[in-house]
Amino acid sequence: MEINEKFKELLKGVKENKPLVHHITNYVTTNDCANIVLAIGGSPVMADAIEEVEDMVSIASALVINIGTLNDVKVESMIRAGKKANEIGVPVILDPVGVGATPYRKETALRLIKEIKFSIIRGNMAEIKILNGMSALSKGVDSEETQSDNGKDIAKELAQKLNTVVAVTGKVDYISDGTGVITLNNGHEMLSNVTGTGCMSTSLIGTYCGVTKDYLVAAAAGIITMGIAGEIAHNNLIGNEGSGSFRVKLMDAIYRFSQEDFDNIGKAYEE
Repeated sequence: MEINEKFKELLKGVKENKPLVHHITNYVTTNDCANIVLAIGGSPVMADAIEEVEDMVSIASALVINIGTLNDVKVESMIRAGKKANEIGVPVILDPVGVGATPYRKETALRLIKEIKFSIIRGNMAEIKILNGMSALSKGVDSEETQSDNGKDIAKELAQKLNTVVAVTGKVDYISDGTGVITLNNGHEMLSNVTGTGCMSTSLIGTYCGVTKDYLVAAAAGIITMGIAGEIAHNNLIGNEGSGSFRVKLMDAIYRFSQEDFDNIGKAYEE
């Protein structure tokens, strides 16, 4: 089956099954992540109280862990939810936001990877390089690392090390399970002017994970959906409309997303 046909099957599955996606995420983008899951057809729940995370993940189709705003209590909730998800076979997705910004973030990310089996790890070039034991440039939680031609190799290498799917997002996106690689070339630079589009991409990945065990394709589907929607949103801007209007139109594009968008706009290449 061609890659676009795989994407279409996942989108159909999301619309039909409305998977419940449990988030333990950052408070900056919680609302947008919840709304993006709703827009694509899933059902979000944002629960990080340590008293309920095991119960919540037990009824979920996927768990998204995002380290954007950390504290010790939340980290323990992440560990508890992640271990429970592993125990019952619920896929867990990690977004290591700003992992290189402080030692605490890096230590937390490495602890999570040690104690939880992640199905997918999605990050920008700097974040993935740091998890791979390489040096990288960061500015707070944002990356100053420019994407390079070796993004494909870095994704594949970390995927092999951790026995997981690794997605490196940027101008070009590379997703690998350690063997195969999917390259994506969609998106628009305005996506970087709206806080949380990376977090929202991870939420879309989690939603697709809720209807498949093919996590390589699920990761690619989430990222290309955001990239295509970014292009549609930009094309729908009128006159001097800026990032605020773009954010609204991005959500609209996800809400109206169709299987045909993969064929008409998508640029995905499978190796």
